[in-house]
Amino acid sequence: MIFRCSKIALVAAAGLFALLVGWNNIADYGANFAFVQHVLAMDTVFEGNPLVASRAVTSETLHHAAYWLIIAAELATGLLCLGGAIAMGLAADDTARTFHRSKRLAVAGLTLGFLTWFTGFMTIGAEWFLMWQSETWNGQQAAFRFIVCLGLVLVYLVMEDRELEA
Repeated sequence: MIFRCSKIALVAAAGLFALLVGWNNIADYGANFAFVQHVLAMDTVFEGNPLVASRAVTSETLHHAAYWLIIAAELATGLLCLGGAIAMGLAADDTARTFHRSKRLAVAGLTLGFLTWFTGFMTIGAEWFLMWQSETWNGQQAAFRFIVCLGLVLVYLVMEDRELEA
């Protein structure tokens, strides 16, 4: 039972984390909006970079849309994980098969979170918009921490749950 409780707690923690990140982005909208704006505008990458001309997005409307998409993904990650933790908690005393099926929302939430920070920040932000070139607006380290934490919980979560032999 300790492994099931551990999985439930870690999924709940991941859900709380993602909800707090999403909420913080709403409550202090301007702080991280500036981050999104500068990354998309590519205005702090290496001077003279030829990719800026074809990749930079300077529309404030598109900056807001991208930011709200990020916030929505963070909140959805959190809600899916918390819903998954609840479903797993309700199935904690059940068979291994039933408990395994109860992980679906959690798997969806952790996967969405992984994709948000890996695809959104590491792939699109860091590589397409060259965020890695910015000394000021570089979120790679934070994104990597999130990716690793969510990825580890996801791997642990999907490990097989077996009943103990009598």
